[in-house]
Amino acid sequence: MTDSDASAVIELHQVSCRFGRQHVLRRLDVTVRRGETLVIIGESGCGKSVTMKVMMQLLQATSGTVHWYGQDVRQMNRQTWRNTRLKFGYLFQGAALFDSLSVFENVAFGLRENRTDRKIDLRQTVLERLEDVGLAADVADRRPAELSGGMQKRVALARALALNPEVMFYDEPTTGLDPVTSRRIDDLIAAIRQRHRVSSVIVTHDMKTVESVADRVIMLAPCRKLDDGESQILFEGTVSDLFSASDPRIAHFVRGGPSDAPTGQIIQESAAA
Repeated sequence: MTDSDASAVIELHQVSCRFGRQHVLRRLDVTVRRGETLVIIGESGCGKSVTMKVMMQLLQATSGTVHWYGQDVRQMNRQTWRNTRLKFGYLFQGAALFDSLSVFENVAFGLRENRTDRKIDLRQTVLERLEDVGLAADVADRRPAELSGGMQKRVALARALALNPEVMFYDEPTTGLDPVTSRRIDDLIAAIRQRHRVSSVIVTHDMKTVESVADRVIMLAPCRKLDDGESQILFEGTVSDLFSASDPRIAHFVRGGPSDAPTGQIIQESAAA
């Protein structure tokens, strides 16, 4: 095992994840550094969302280790594990709001369940989080069904931010949204990072999101398309390096060109776009 990175908030060491006979992750090494925005991309079925869920321990790895702030999660006692996990906020792909609750009650849910400071002004905190995501106070009394998809994503983000997380996870934050709303969500992710100084992990197919918010990008390949000794990480680096990558699998994914086009042609199209 490699030594723990002092700047890391989350580390995966040789993590594998299998469902039945299907290998989704294979000996994966990934580090999330303090204060950065890491974006994970790749074709459907490559294990992007599984990677993020293993990071947060919504899923257990078949093998390998997960470290939070340098400590192996398997060696944490229950209370330490729980307190550390409360430092993580998660924006689910479909928002996952409670339909039977008002916006206020949705955002307040985590605070009611987990707050230790009983002197906290619940209403003020909820309204501040709604303001953080660009929603007016009068939205608080509405139900999720009364909101647009973009507004639902904002409410879900306000809920995730309510406990002041140090790390934010975003699972396909712009999926199902129109281009204008998608760009507003990207701007919001960037603003949240600056305002709350969080580390961020984003899973997305949206290359505009990658361009807008990423400090570092990792591209995964499906295990079924790899040889035994081949790394699942096709690319790790900056956005500019991603768009100039010589691997035709990367260039094709980034620009969506014809899969049989010569690598040089795909790269030229990427540079001209």
